[in-house]
Amino acid sequence: MKNDRKVAFITGVTGQDGSYLSEFLLEKGYEVHGMIRRSSVDYRERIAHLEGKPHFHLHYGHMGDSMALMQIISQIRPTEIYNLAAQSHVQVSFDSPEFTANVDATGVLRVLEAVRLCGLADQCRIYQASTSELYGKVEEVPQNENTPFHPYSPYAVAKLYGYWIVKEYREAYNMYCCSGILFNHESERRGETFVTRKITLAAARIKQGKQEKLYLGNLDSLRDWGYAKDYVECMWLILQQKKAEDFVIATGVQHSVREFCQLAFHHVGICLEFQGKGLEEKGIDKATGKVLVEVSPDFYRPTDVVNLWGDPTKARAKLGWNPNKTSFEELVKLMVDHDMEQVAVERASDQVRTNLAEYLEKGIVK
Repeated sequence: MKNDRKVAFITGVTGQDGSYLSEFLLEKGYEVHGMIRRSSVDYRERIAHLEGKPHFHLHYGHMGDSMALMQIISQIRPTEIYNLAAQSHVQVSFDSPEFTANVDATGVLRVLEAVRLCGLADQCRIYQASTSELYGKVEEVPQNENTPFHPYSPYAVAKLYGYWIVKEYREAYNMYCCSGILFNHESERRGETFVTRKITLAAARIKQGKQEKLYLGNLDSLRDWGYAKDYVECMWLILQQKKAEDFVIATGVQHSVREFCQLAFHHVGICLEFQGKGLEEKGIDKATGKVLVEVSPDFYRPTDVVNLWGDPTKARAKLGWNPNKTSFEELVKLMVDHDMEQVAVERASDQVRTNLAEYLEKGIVK
């Protein structure tokens, strides 16, 4: 008898990818379960619109807690697991290498073991969110599934363990588990500490008078940027294949941080001209001559990956996935438009507070 159950378990459900994937799977008719960490601060804004839906459920747990993972997996008996949870900020991994390893490396092992010990090894398919940072100090461009890995940060090293332990469980226990090697994927839901969102927010704030200047690190860094909403579809496609395989998820198009910055400012009506080199480089508003972008050594990493460029040929051919559904230009515009609206709301709220303070001071309202 065919099993038609479609039950997905998503770790990292509150993140950018987790929120888009939840929406995607719910539309596909899945029962979606997500794991969240207990916190006194609400960080669920990306999935707030999904809470209360009959087929969307949240469970408390943590990637460092194997008992919680086993309890959740045993209870819901998922047919698909998407392990998206991670300490995903490369710079932070240099400051917190042990925590990064515990979540990004050993955390993957905990998920695999939970599935195996719960007797679901032959019933549950597992997707592991891997990363282009595995290529690190790149040995060839563009990078594909056969390119040698050379991790160049504690984050990348931890993720490399995750990649290899997935491969080991696939071969040792015949489990359907595989990795999607995702290149940089962004969206309007990207965290504000990541360079792309930092740039689009700064462009919006500078345009609306809320910020004076933007400070960045290496403007020469090259990345393959895609749209996160497109990438979650590829995650799902990877688990629908007859045979478990690893795939590069990328656009095949490369741009520099400088290009991203110029395009973001262009979308708010500011034409940036970059002058100088290295730490002395500056982005100048051509219309006013004002320096809006500067380079700061604070944002340079101890070891920096400068040339990531993915080859999505295998995903296009085997999965039928379109890596260029959303262009680089469209992606930047989506993010900038969102942040222009967000900053406008912030300005309006600030004005309301200012007016109220003035009224209170004058005794107009009590």
